[in-house]
Amino acid sequence: MNELVIMKDKQAVTSSLQVADKFGKNHRDVLRTIDDLKDVRKFAQMFLETNLPDSYGRNRRGYYLNRDGFTLLAMGFTGNKALQFKLQYIDAFNEMEQQVKFQVPATLPEALRLAADQAEKISVLQPKADYTDKMLANPGLETTSVIAKNYGYSTREFNKLLHGLGIQYKQGKTWLLYAKYQNLGYTHVEPFPYKDSKGLEQVRNTMKWTQIGQRFLYDFLESKGIMPKVEQTA
Repeated sequence: MNELVIMKDKQAVTSSLQVADKFGKNHRDVLRTIDDLKDVRKFAQMFLETNLPDSYGRNRRGYYLNRDGFTLLAMGFTGNKALQFKLQYIDAFNEMEQQVKFQVPATLPEALRLAADQAEKISVLQPKADYTDKMLANPGLETTSVIAKNYGYSTREFNKLLHGLGIQYKQGKTWLLYAKYQNLGYTHVEPFPYKDSKGLEQVRNTMKWTQIGQRFLYDFLESKGIMPKVEQTA
């Protein structure tokens, strides 16, 4: 199982060639899907472009991807067979990361450096962890109004903000993602019943954000210096 995942630069990764082979896909199609994700913030932390040897030993353009990169890529792979492969990858990542987790520093300087690194990571990431624990760990759908409130905006203001940033546009009474962000699993559109001014029952579509969509919003807004209220400095 571990051949699915290898260690590179002290991080558990797999390759685009391995993913293409395991899921029965053309490697060029996998590359195209990854290339389409380049606008996602922290892309470079999830995907590393490199040259990979094909079955004939020839170098071909490809990617190494860590757990987050694999999760983002594999969201579009559907079907029972694909699900089984995803579970195998999850197990492989877990096993490899456990091996790394329990590696003991060989020298005292390495141990001290590891302790210092961990302390720094905790102090820097704590506010983010508080927010992600409360918001992004929720596997269900979330409305724009709830997310807006967490950023200190009204729903109208937040929708205008996302529109101004080129994320969404309004069609009739429904906000939808621009094409570059569609089909990435960020949102789900579902019917919303309401009564019009005449008291008649009506139905309109409303867009809600998935867990990965909330993560995308967090990373994108962070790149613009826009943080949730819990992370804003006084």
